[in-house]
Amino acid sequence: MVEYINNTSYDVDYETLNKVIDIALKEEKVKNAYFNVIFVDNEEIHKLNKEYRNIDRETDVISFALEDNDTYPDMGVRMLGDIYISIDKMKSQALEYGHSELREICFLTVHGLLHLLGYDHTKSLEDEKIMFGKQDIILDKAGIKR
Repeated sequence: MVEYINNTSYDVDYETLNKVIDIALKEEKVKNAYFNVIFVDNEEIHKLNKEYRNIDRETDVISFALEDNDTYPDMGVRMLGDIYISIDKMKSQALEYGHSELREICFLTVHGLLHLLGYDHTKSLEDEKIMFGKQDIILDKAGIKR
């Protein structure tokens, strides 16, 4: 189950996001999972990036996973964590990459969800290929095109 928290005035297409998330969870064979997607502005994500990653600038998406290790207890329901998405950054990246805001917000949501599930594209080129390949498969199945 996903809970959305929108701390912006942006009109999010929750129906499409739910569809994309459902596809992602099916692709990853995840059941009984709970997580939050929180929409913020650049100022808020900048604060989070600085405080938790020691990077003094805004970013597009930050994930805070609760299952960061293999010792997480099995309670029947997975509490995955939180995904923060900057709506400001999403809009600017959609323009920069020449695709729709819907495509960008779906990409960032899937990206953040895969991080919650343990994927990390920063460790190696092979890990990057795996994660970005999964993102492409999920977005293609959802009909979200560039």
